[in-house]
Amino acid sequence: MAMAVAAAGAFGINAGEPAVEFTELVHDFGTIAENGGPVSHEFEFINSGDAPLMVVNATASCGCTRPDFPKKPVAASKKGKIKVTYLPAGRPGEFNKTVTVKTNAKKKGKKVTLRIKGFVTPDNK
Repeated sequence: MAMAVAAAGAFGINAGEPAVEFTELVHDFGTIAENGGPVSHEFEFINSGDAPLMVVNATASCGCTRPDFPKKPVAASKKGKIKVTYLPAGRPGEFNKTVTVKTNAKKKGKKVTLRIKGFVTPDNK
């Protein structure tokens, strides 16, 4: 019985690590209307590690961009999504915004930068 406990303890020390891989890092919305309302895109990722992945935080480069990320751990080999919404109202012209994603990964994917870009056509009032 003592042997089983020692073996279980050894596995705990060598626990796996999460890793994150995104299918894309940049999304181009193309041309959107200033008065067309918010636009969103979902960046898909996979936990390519062998332990649960936590998205600790996702922060946007400005208030016109809003990230939404999973609050629960993503199991190994499972997929998740980070939804990024851009608010074009009052922002005509070209845009290029980033969202910095922080995870509990030790190496691959600890900090990832996602980018959205496009052009907002002015509202002709």
